[in-house]
Amino acid sequence: MNREDRSVADAVGKVIAEIACAVDRIVDAFAKGGRLIYLGAGTSGRLGVLDAAECPATFSVPADMVLGLIAGGADAFYKATESAEDDAEAGVEALKDIGLIRRDVVVGITVSGRTPYVVGGLTYAKALGATTVALSCNQDAVIARMADISILPVVGPEVVAGSTRVKSGTAQKLVLNMLTTASMIRSGKCYQNLMVDLKPTNMKLVGRAARIVRAARQSRLKRCSD
Repeated sequence: MNREDRSVADAVGKVIAEIACAVDRIVDAFAKGGRLIYLGAGTSGRLGVLDAAECPATFSVPADMVLGLIAGGADAFYKATESAEDDAEAGVEALKDIGLIRRDVVVGITVSGRTPYVVGGLTYAKALGATTVALSCNQDAVIARMADISILPVVGPEVVAGSTRVKSGTAQKLVLNMLTTASMIRSGKCYQNLMVDLKPTNMKLVGRAARIVRAARQSRLKRCSD
């Protein structure tokens, strides 16, 4: 498994240009008051919810600036509800429920690239005029043909055939990390490589915030002296 996992970063490296294009659109959306919305099912949906949930504490952004929608609703994050992904209309309704607008960016996440929940949601988002991004590990993904931007890290066969939560899931997590982190950096949420906008909501983070401020000050003093 470890040997196979080493190939995942290389697969993601081959789609850096597409990731960069998506980041451009996300940054533009943020600047205009738009949101980043992840739409997925199963493991893909959980990864989207996880990445979205970490943004407010990490970058002090509003809770609704990055949203994760998963087929089957919040309960599906903890308990598999596999049949929910077959409902294309549910993907549409999920986006309607959050009041999707043209300024938003919708990232459809599905390893196969043909999950009905995601296909339905992206179809609605595109018709509305929102930016659509396809994230799939299938070169022939259906969503790749309908989205404005397609990110397709092809990782090859899984160690356990029939499971997509390992190499494919890892690739998706790497891409999602890049989408939010790079977008937040370009939106002014970092000073150099320092996370200066975190929320110090517990003892660990209070200490971390103090160290970051100290490091930023030392870096600035060094630059001034140079």
